[in-house]
Amino acid sequence: MSDLPRHVLVLGGGVAGMTAAHELCERGFRVTVIERHDIPGGKARSMPATKVGLGGPPYPPGEHGFRFFPSFYRHLPDTMRRIPFAGNSNGVLDNLVPAHRAEIARTGGRSLQLPLSMPGSIGDVRLVLKDLFHNDLHIPKRDWLHFVLLLVRLLASCERRRFEQYENESWWAFSGADRRSPQYAEYLADGLTRTLVAAKAREMSARTGGSILLQLLRLAGPDESVDRVLDGPTNDRWIDPWLDHLRSRGVDYRSGTHVRQLVCDGTRITKVIVADATDGAQGIDVDLVVSALPVERLQGLLTMEVITAQPALADIAKLRTRWMNGVVYYLARDVPIVQGHVLYMDSPWALTSISQPQFWTGIDIGSYGDGRIKGILSVDVSDWDAVAPRLGVPAIECDYDMIVDEVWQQIVDHLDGDGATVLEAGDRLGAFVDSDITGDADSPARRTAADRSVDINKEPLLVNTAGSWADRPVSVTAFANLFLAGDFVRTYTDLATMEGANESARRAVNALLDSLGSTADRCAVWPLHEPALFRPLKAIDAVGYRLRHGRRPAVGPFGRGTAGPGAPVGPGPGR
Repeated sequence: MSDLPRHVLVLGGGVAGMTAAHELCERGFRVTVIERHDIPGGKARSMPATKVGLGGPPYPPGEHGFRFFPSFYRHLPDTMRRIPFAGNSNGVLDNLVPAHRAEIARTGGRSLQLPLSMPGSIGDVRLVLKDLFHNDLHIPKRDWLHFVLLLVRLLASCERRRFEQYENESWWAFSGADRRSPQYAEYLADGLTRTLVAAKAREMSARTGGSILLQLLRLAGPDESVDRVLDGPTNDRWIDPWLDHLRSRGVDYRSGTHVRQLVCDGTRITKVIVADATDGAQGIDVDLVVSALPVERLQGLLTMEVITAQPALADIAKLRTRWMNGVVYYLARDVPIVQGHVLYMDSPWALTSISQPQFWTGIDIGSYGDGRIKGILSVDVSDWDAVAPRLGVPAIECDYDMIVDEVWQQIVDHLDGDGATVLEAGDRLGAFVDSDITGDADSPARRTAADRSVDINKEPLLVNTAGSWADRPVSVTAFANLFLAGDFVRTYTDLATMEGANESARRAVNALLDSLGSTADRCAVWPLHEPALFRPLKAIDAVGYRLRHGRRPAVGPFGRGTAGPGAPVGPGPGR
């Protein structure tokens, strides 16, 4: 028998794949990562905007969408702390800086600004009171009360009720939007979900929507923030140092390589067919495999041979994705707007944005391109299927110029009002549209409405539609040597996020270690935090639900042998 350590082939080099590689190499495995992009990081990566006509190198940074790190994240910060960065005692985690406020902007310049921590000054208290009780949202008080009681109901509900009842109804139905005021439906039922994730209230699982909303509404202490962002472009401040660290630990990270086929013998994956621009297609004989591919890529690899060997994987084909991609504007002057994110609550395309230079304090923005850039406004477009009234078509049918112009105008519609002008036409020097959509600055996002090819958007986002938990896999498969990671795998986080991807990779590594009977420390996995105050109410609800619906099923929502509710995996010795 060979004395070499076991080899793991990781398919996909985004957050899930890099996390799996990180945990595996720390436990002595040989690891090879296969990544189709030339730039590491998957959806989390930043990339040089080489075709925006602003000169370079260094080229202006472009991104799939801006990065933000809510305070409820635990898995991702734990990994970031273990990625060395020169001058930082806590690795790249120290490259996160707090966003202190958020703005909810509405058409005509009407906005609410809210602090993202417990009020630490009289000024913050006055701001909260002014915006909550003296705004013109026109949401009736009885609807505000209904919304608060809705959150209490969620907190007091047992896990079984959440998975068996709330999972199978939409957030729209659960929130009672049809029975409340139009303002309640617009802002609280629909607006919150479509601006925070690529989902619609009428489709999103009430369990997922409610759970994440509870996490996002958590208030930190007066010296903490519920929202953090990186202090520079993502790859510079996080992904590239991560890749350097993995390679220093012996990880073979192969960029520009596509996974073409999984070959199985009925019980194991025996070979993975990959292709790159140099050598063409080739087969890699495998020992252990962690698939960290996004769901739409894995769906394309589920051949009849694979499905016949493991029929449960067929359900993955039912999972749905939507577009949530970024547009970056390069400005002739710095326009901070607010010290945090802006939610354009009633924008047709569900926009959110952040002005970057105020957080990139150690970076000379003018060093990019030809030196004219003074401001960078990063925008997420969350609803590509909604029709923009000015255009008469949705974003998904627009070409590059239409996207750039319409997103800009929707922002202006919300920021300008009462004679104030926040953004001027002359501020725009250039724009970058996520290259996963356009390919380059001259390509349309979609040529015809009938063309629904996944290659038009190479990085869509999973959406948690009502009832979709049943179709999502756990990390363990029927193949003895295949383990699944990715933000579509069942996790505590339960949302297509970097945190969910990181947690899923930890679960995959733990499942792999279990299959080998390894004595290595298991990766830490943490449940979402909820106030201890509600535990007695949840226990009472669990008893009542069991009496009404019978005993709990033998297999929990995370499957046998996987960490689930009531069985969190904590950090092992030496961690």
